[in-house]
Amino acid sequence: MIAAITLTAITVSAISLASPAQALTNIVWWHAMSGELGRQLEQLAADFNASQTEYRIVPSYKGNYTQTVTAAIFAFRSRSQPAIVQVNEIATGTMMAAKGAIYPVFELMRDESEAFSPAAYLPAVSGYYTDIAGNMLSFPFNSSTPILYYNKDLFRSAGLDPETAPKTWPELGAAAKRLRSAGAVCGFTTSWPSWINVENFSAFHNLPVSTRANGFEGLDAALNFNNPVMVRHIAQLAEWQVDKVFDYSGRATSAEPRFQNGECAIFIGSSATRADIKANSKFEVGYGMLPYWPDVQGAPQNSTIGGATLWVLRDRPHAEYRGVAKFFAFLSKPEVQAAWHQNTGYLPVTRAAFDLSRAQGFYDRNPGAAISIEQITLKPTTENSKGIRLGSFVLIRDVIDDELEQAFSGKKSAQAALDSAVERGNRLLRQFESANP
Repeated sequence: MIAAITLTAITVSAISLASPAQALTNIVWWHAMSGELGRQLEQLAADFNASQTEYRIVPSYKGNYTQTVTAAIFAFRSRSQPAIVQVNEIATGTMMAAKGAIYPVFELMRDESEAFSPAAYLPAVSGYYTDIAGNMLSFPFNSSTPILYYNKDLFRSAGLDPETAPKTWPELGAAAKRLRSAGAVCGFTTSWPSWINVENFSAFHNLPVSTRANGFEGLDAALNFNNPVMVRHIAQLAEWQVDKVFDYSGRATSAEPRFQNGECAIFIGSSATRADIKANSKFEVGYGMLPYWPDVQGAPQNSTIGGATLWVLRDRPHAEYRGVAKFFAFLSKPEVQAAWHQNTGYLPVTRAAFDLSRAQGFYDRNPGAAISIEQITLKPTTENSKGIRLGSFVLIRDVIDDELEQAFSGKKSAQAALDSAVERGNRLLRQFESANP
């Protein structure tokens, strides 16, 4: 076998040296994935590279999402930008405003005669990244949505049904109180405070985050999530915080280890952490949809996505764009999308990948893995549950997190904290609007 492989390699090398074939066109892809996700991403690139002989995708890790986007902006100014950059979903409005810098994906695929249809994607995914005319602006790559995880072992110890996840906020509160009484360090916690407790909470209750269809209809949108339902919700979390029925664990993903090590019995976090939770937890894990307040008309609606898409930057050689289109066509294949979904925990962004995963028995072998898809497709999206397209939303999310911390620590009432978040966020929106006339 070794001799055969060596002989094959020598033969290929000899043919390459003897033939006048063109050199490979390198296509640089800046991304924000490290660890196992980074390895899966690099495998995607390697698989594409092995599938043809004209182009070579060159992945390059540039740090977290903010660092990656910032690097791309500075690189574009110095004309050293990559062809592809991975950008998180909340920066979509900011990328759209950079009209001269981006090559919309629908234009790229049309120009290069590659098939590409928004209809192939789950509505909650395609809706986030299309313009008013329904044209896809970036390529959906890694999408997730928050779901509920719970520790079945602690449920059993507290006398709770380990096969039934809390469905509503009152049920979750009652379960968390019982878990605390049974000795749990904290009843429940969440990661990504704004994404889960404001953005997805609003979508799941069909409530607006801002005017102008959450920014999809214009830059003159104004934040308005300081409504009575949201105020009640944040006030309830703050009340539960006193006895650690709810226990705030910090921003971003800082809450995840507290669930994995058994401190918190219930955790609401990204569906994309499912594989890590399953691998690192020494207890049986249960899964459920986001809870909702049952007295809110229309709830539950559907959740929205997080994650990122791939944006194409202008002013690269035409040969690179031909390769990018070929690469996106490769990524669109159901078998490629299904493998990415199954190996990472991200959503299957196309219907075909979902159907293939189901046909392969993936959801039968992995209970809970389909909950994220069921949740984002629970009902047809509305202008309140389609997503958020607001300029400077990365900064606005920081403002919201800051004000939520004020409420959870008892320094401000829920109303005062949310009013302040809206006021501060709207100042950022007006600054963005004035900078992008």
